[in-house]
Amino acid sequence: MLSIVYEALVGILAFIPALVANPGAVIAGGKWRMDMGRNFIDGKRIFGDGKTLSGYAGGIAIGALVGFVSYTIMDHFSMFPYNPGYSYLLFASIILAWGSLTGDLLGSFLKRRMGMAKGQKGNIMDMWPFVVVAFLFSFIFTYPFFMSLYGDFIDIIIILILTPALHRSVNILAYRMKWKDVPW
Repeated sequence: MLSIVYEALVGILAFIPALVANPGAVIAGGKWRMDMGRNFIDGKRIFGDGKTLSGYAGGIAIGALVGFVSYTIMDHFSMFPYNPGYSYLLFASIILAWGSLTGDLLGSFLKRRMGMAKGQKGNIMDMWPFVVVAFLFSFIFTYPFFMSLYGDFIDIIIILILTPALHRSVNILAYRMKWKDVPW
């Protein structure tokens, strides 16, 4: 039982770059709209004003940096199932942060297709695309890392279950700090 709890904790800690990238994007965002104000073929905005290049790049950088620091600490305490090396840990943290923000973009794209306005509560579209795409990118680009941590899929299920509460809590905090216009 203790082994399962420990493995779940390691899996959650290893997902930190993906979890930090979205709040990092809010902090770094605001400059240079990703879609440059353009509409998709359906006549609706591609992403909306809330998705900016500064947020995307800054969120990836913040997620990767925080991830690398946490990975370095985890590696120091031999928490990884194997010794991946520091350059690989940096790469893995970049991939998870990149996947997270790409998933967030996908969620915004889908919300615009459904006619939802910027900031409108999207529930599943706000919560799970960033998790799913982060895992997908990790699977594709850092397969050994992904399989060593998430190969049994238990941690993925735990993270998917915890995401709504974590997402809501972080968004309420960002709203209270006046970094976001809405608390979701």
